[in-house]
Amino acid sequence: MPSWLNDAVFYEIYPQSFYDTNGDGIGDLQGIIEKLDYIKSIGCNALWINPMYDSPFKDAGYDVRDYKKVAPRYGTNEDARELFSKAHEKGIKVLLDLVPGHTSEEHEWFKKSMEPERNEYSDRYVWTDGAFCGIKDHLYVSGESDRDGVYMLNFFKCQPALNYGWGKVTEKWQTPAGEGEAVKTKEAMKDVMRFWLDMGCDGFRVDMADSLVKDDDEIKSNTQAIWKDVRKMLDNEYPEAAMVSEWSNPQCALNGGFHMDFYLDHWGNGYNTLTRDYEPNGFENDNSYFKADSKHDINRFLKDYLPKYEDTKNLGYISFMTCNHDTPRPRRTLSEDELKVMYSFIFSMPGVPFLYYGDEIGMNYRILRSKEGGYQRTGSRTPMQWNGGKNLGFSECEKDKLYLPIDERNPVNVETASKTPDSLLSVVKRVIALRHSEESLKASSDFEVIFAEKEKPFVFRRGNLICIVNPSNEAAELDKSVELMLGERIYSIREEKLDESIIEGLEFYVYRAK
Repeated sequence: MPSWLNDAVFYEIYPQSFYDTNGDGIGDLQGIIEKLDYIKSIGCNALWINPMYDSPFKDAGYDVRDYKKVAPRYGTNEDARELFSKAHEKGIKVLLDLVPGHTSEEHEWFKKSMEPERNEYSDRYVWTDGAFCGIKDHLYVSGESDRDGVYMLNFFKCQPALNYGWGKVTEKWQTPAGEGEAVKTKEAMKDVMRFWLDMGCDGFRVDMADSLVKDDDEIKSNTQAIWKDVRKMLDNEYPEAAMVSEWSNPQCALNGGFHMDFYLDHWGNGYNTLTRDYEPNGFENDNSYFKADSKHDINRFLKDYLPKYEDTKNLGYISFMTCNHDTPRPRRTLSEDELKVMYSFIFSMPGVPFLYYGDEIGMNYRILRSKEGGYQRTGSRTPMQWNGGKNLGFSECEKDKLYLPIDERNPVNVETASKTPDSLLSVVKRVIALRHSEESLKASSDFEVIFAEKEKPFVFRRGNLICIVNPSNEAAELDKSVELMLGERIYSIREEKLDESIIEGLEFYVYRAK
């Protein structure tokens, strides 16, 4: 396990929307380099950068055309090398986004696999042996090549599935998992990883990590075997490199070799009850735990989270996130005061947390026309809001050239927030600084529920610290047994001294335990 993960706080960057240095309306790698000091000032000491590889951008870069080339709109491979180097000088690690389950249909591997004559890439993707032979229970495309077969999709039509084999083989054209071309595909992806690790990156966030072996068993044992083999390679060759999975099943992901697994916003799971407990198209009816006027039952979260935590706490880390590029920003329904409580909670929990760019200033979700396959996700991908100037400081281009429109309805920005003592940004900086300064708040420190009654403050222990959450508007009294545990208060959202006997509304406290 890379030791640096215990104190890591990640910042996720959607590169096309972060900072534009050449005036073309699209963010770039030099923009990330210029803003490294800002990222460090928040307290984030690690980055996750969404795909920056060459791509036709039918799915915002998750359709990779060349795994070993930076997309020209972001810069060059030398810019990437400079980014890694300058980030490291500032004590910041960098994870790239790895997309192992599929490529773009424009990738050279796929172009070769479409040829009717057999070649080394013929079985790199999942193909049937006839143009009129479909793939039961899976998406596929037929009639688009001279090859006599149909090919399987991993997600969108532009993303043909790479061949890692099948868990259950029922057709002669299916490769058994762990054999033949399935092994070659795995080795090709390890070669991609080595390329970027040798250049200086520190690991990978793995897209759709559970999607590799088709018709795998319930626990994805064949897919786990692939990642265990990758982990073995990392342990032997790059022991400080880290992987975080887009899986949201830590029992599978962490047993399968990942160091971290994202706690994703899946409808009805524990994370979803905290901040997005609303119907996708009816978000005004929000019963999220961190919504001040909701019913505040933390046990809905704990019922899902605790078994996952207990089963995996000795294997790796569950990663909470404020949001990501696929998820509506929490500001969609939560006020800045509600977000202060939510973020204080997230950065005080075990595991390795992730902060999505712009969440620290309260950027909002917008309903926008789809861009590059974003659909309802597009509204969480708008340009970073740096100041009150042209295009809110993101780019000097004209508005009609912007990758996505800026949010003029909610012009919060870094410059203003940095000058406001009680801003959301200020609270984020303080709670992350507390996390770095207290061993009990690091990733591996223990977590214990102390008090978890509905509509009462939630109390939990991290090492020798006791954390108290009150997401309600109303002040509350603590259970007497909890009061007896409390020593010095070392953190609250409101910095002024308040009545120690009352738990104020919309507050998060951290005490030393007696």
